[in-house]
Amino acid sequence: MKLKLKVISVPFLVAMLWSVQTQAQLVVTTSPVKTEGNKAVVKLSFKNDLTNTVESARASVFLLNGESVVGQGTRWVIGGTEDKPSLAPGATNSFFFVITSAKAFPNAHLSVKVTMNRVVLEGGRLAGATKDVQIKTGN
Repeated sequence: MKLKLKVISVPFLVAMLWSVQTQAQLVVTTSPVKTEGNKAVVKLSFKNDLTNTVESARASVFLLNGESVVGQGTRWVIGGTEDKPSLAPGATNSFFFVITSAKAFPNAHLSVKVTMNRVVLEGGRLAGATKDVQIKTGN
């Protein structure tokens, strides 16, 4: 009988840990790349599902043509300067990330890889870039 209770409790524990992990995050959704000549624009949409305000966040965006990087940039996408507001719990916002190049970007087969380098929460506490941030690909 005790063995059966242990078997039932392990899946329950895993389900509980999974639900806690997926609920409280800064969700970043990337839109497809739009290019014109030597300029590429990637829309990043943010939703703060954390319990604290995100005071600032810094992202790096890499444009890929197959496996080769054809453009990249790093910017403060939330806060970081006086003219950019923080992101309150439950709030959403967008940032249009512009990357320029010396030559024109190819029109086909461009994909995006986004990494969050630094996420600063209310009070100066740092969020975990892998634990507290979820990056999704949008349409």
